Amino acid sequence: MREPVRGNNGFWSALRQGGVPSAIASVFGAPTAQQMAFIRSVMREQRRPETLRIPLQELEVIVFDLETTGFNAQRGDEIISFGAVKVVGERIMEDEQFYTLVNSRKPVPPHITELTGITQEMNDEAPRLIEGLHDFMSFVGNRVLVAHASAHDKAFLNAALWKTSKVQLHHRVIDTMMIAKWLEPNREHYGLDELLQDHDIPIAGRHHALNDSMMTACLWAEYVQEMMNDKVATLGDMYARLSQ
Repeated sequence: MREPVRGNNGFWSALRQGGVPSAIASVFGAPTAQQMAFIRSVMREQRRPETLRIPLQELEVIVFDLETTGFNAQRGDEIISFGAVKVVGERIMEDEQFYTLVNSRKPVPPHITELTGITQEMNDEAPRLIEGLHDFMSFVGNRVLVAHASAHDKAFLNAALWKTSKVQLHHRVIDTMMIAKWLEPNREHYGLDELLQDHDIPIAGRHHALNDSMMTACLWAEYVQEMMNDKVATLGDMYARLSQ
């Protein structure tokens, strides 16, 4: 796997259409205000109905994972890292991946350090949440999101988006756990480790946001192939099957 890197993925070019009001800039500082404006603009462009007609073999998704200080965004736990990789159809685009730490501005519990390898020192030196969130959303763009047991990640994304930009996540989010329950209804367990093992996907570096994203991407790619073999041609077809 490639060494994970952080990048802004065209931040300033995405904002070249121009400026933020001086009143906002004076309160937040120009870079922060521009990051807020970009995040809000991305949210306005989501859930276009034509996305449902895209063939699965052409569908571009961002498979992502978050590491956090705990498991409850509503009780003050925070994101400490983002990881993501682009997948087109069943093709994992290993040269299009994203990873960054972010400063949670609260202590990283020892058990989280043991689980993720992220120390308090790493957290203290990481970029601010709005910077990491902006760069992540820039990487995502208007693509569909995919995550395993996505309720956790979606809750933390929503909390971060509201905290930094007063917006909610409007992207479509596909949960590979729900796909697994549809395609493999007789399984006893639907945890990521069990699914990876049973699909012969090597497990390495669990609880690192980028590693988990890559492994989930491998699982998603297998499910895409299985759905297409079952004559599920489009994203809309997939939603229709899931609702049955």
